[in-house]
Amino acid sequence: MTLSVPGFVAQTLEALEAAGYESYVVGGCVRDALLGREPHDWDIATAALPTEVERVFASRRLIETGMRHGTVTLLSSGGPLEITTFRSEGAYSDGRRPDAVTFVRDIHEDLRRRDFTINAMAYSPSRGLRDDFGGQTDLETRTLRCVGKPDERLGEDALRILRALRFAARYALSIAPETDAALRRQRERLVNVSAERIFTEIKGILISPGAGKMLLSFPEIFFSVFPEMEPMLGFDQHRADVHVYDVWEHTAHALDAAPTDTVLRLTMFFHDIGKPSTFSLDPTTGLGHFYGHPRRSAEMADEILRRLRCDNATREAVKTLVENHPAPTQDNPRSIRRLLSRLGEEQTRRLLAVWRADVLAHAPETAAERLPLLAKYAQELEDLLHADSCLSLRDLAVNGQDILALGVNAGPAVGKILRSLLEEILDEKLPNERESLLRRANEIKGGLKNE
Repeated sequence: MTLSVPGFVAQTLEALEAAGYESYVVGGCVRDALLGREPHDWDIATAALPTEVERVFASRRLIETGMRHGTVTLLSSGGPLEITTFRSEGAYSDGRRPDAVTFVRDIHEDLRRRDFTINAMAYSPSRGLRDDFGGQTDLETRTLRCVGKPDERLGEDALRILRALRFAARYALSIAPETDAALRRQRERLVNVSAERIFTEIKGILISPGAGKMLLSFPEIFFSVFPEMEPMLGFDQHRADVHVYDVWEHTAHALDAAPTDTVLRLTMFFHDIGKPSTFSLDPTTGLGHFYGHPRRSAEMADEILRRLRCDNATREAVKTLVENHPAPTQDNPRSIRRLLSRLGEEQTRRLLAVWRADVLAHAPETAAERLPLLAKYAQELEDLLHADSCLSLRDLAVNGQDILALGVNAGPAVGKILRSLLEEILDEKLPNERESLLRRANEIKGGLKNE
């Protein structure tokens, strides 16, 4: 078997081999190449010790990124290239990192310490594919399987539990029964993993094509990270006319219906988290209600994202979208104009995508009724943007100096008049024309004097 390896990588391998050190590209790049995907990064594993790698490339620029763990980074024409010595690892006392790393000369020892068979393959242009644990067969059968004993692999590094779900979701893999069982057994060990590392893996799962399937297949793993979400599982919404799924199932389907954007997928993941705590049942009709659940869901999402050390921009964007996620059921020509004014173009576009994903996860009849309205709103958005409409104070045909020239002295009064003008424009009661705005500003000024 021959894999296409970039020239700068092949030259690095050749230089190491010429110096007498067995060397391979290894891990995710081999996996992706076998799948016909373009690898994002190429990693090299070699029998050379770090000091020997430095001697081979003495005339090149090197960065000693992780000498203690055997990694030297070569700055090549194709970008930074990590070169790591074959190694075996000791016990994982903290459930995250090995207590000790031992450099070895045998590629088999290096491969056997890796997490999953599909990541435990190595390739050399001169030596071919090295697949000691059946990774190629597992790729062909779309199976995710731990290398060796699953409980040992997952016990070494609990983050591998979430990595397993990410790989399964991204590559449409079925998880081997023994690995599946170990994931569930080991899930409580996720408490040993830092919030930042958990968040990185969760985002990777959520933006993958099979995200919804992971929610439905492994709810208990998600609840180990997000205990607040456990009440969603099996929670009957008592609205058969609108909802055909419980809250957790609805979330999974809404997630899959959203574009693969991190902010949008996080929004759909959290959009109904507040439903169980806001549920009420109408004793007359027997229908369920969730009054205030958008705000409650937004508050819970904000708390969780803070706990996960999410960046402020993403957290605020998700919080705003969750709070506004219920899709409109009636046409209001001014609503998109007001949303644009309040949220801006990017967030308004996101909110339209959120509405659509949410509706698509409702009962089919309900979705069919509501989707045309959302399509109309989307067209109204494009029309407003194309027309260069007045949506903010800076778009007004008058400014603060114009209002001061009318004899308004107080700064707060100037702002109040400008905001009043904008409100009337958004309500389509007033054109954004200078003379009309000045006349109306004079009228508002007179009213202020009488307050």
